[in-house]
Amino acid sequence: MNKILLQSITPLLGVFIAISSITALSKNWLEGKGVNLSVLLAGNLLLFLVSLVAFLITHKALRSSNPQAFVRSMYGSFMIKFFVLAVAAFIYIMVMKKNVNKPALIACAALYIIYTGIETRGLLKLLKQKKNA
Repeated sequence: MNKILLQSITPLLGVFIAISSITALSKNWLEGKGVNLSVLLAGNLLLFLVSLVAFLITHKALRSSNPQAFVRSMYGSFMIKFFVLAVAAFIYIMVMKKNVNKPALIACAALYIIYTGIETRGLLKLLKQKKNA
């Protein structure tokens, strides 16, 4: 991995570590608010992994000389993220039935927005550094 790519991935890793640490440190407070920590931590891990894969797919397309490759990779990475997360949520809801933890799902939805923003910011940073962009 080159230095620029590593610098672009660092914020994703930082958010993952920060959210995991905050969740662990505020365990009692979150449980008091009705948040299932297992669901929140699993959602954070899944969002991190899916965002990392989507970032790497799109980064690979940035190196292509074909301008349509970048657009295809953006749509493809969005579709991968959407379907992986939708399937994970569907499985969780089907398994838990009436015991679905809505506060944890809402927190995971907020994390999705955070991860997507950081991923987009990193890709824009790489795009600005590309000579012919």
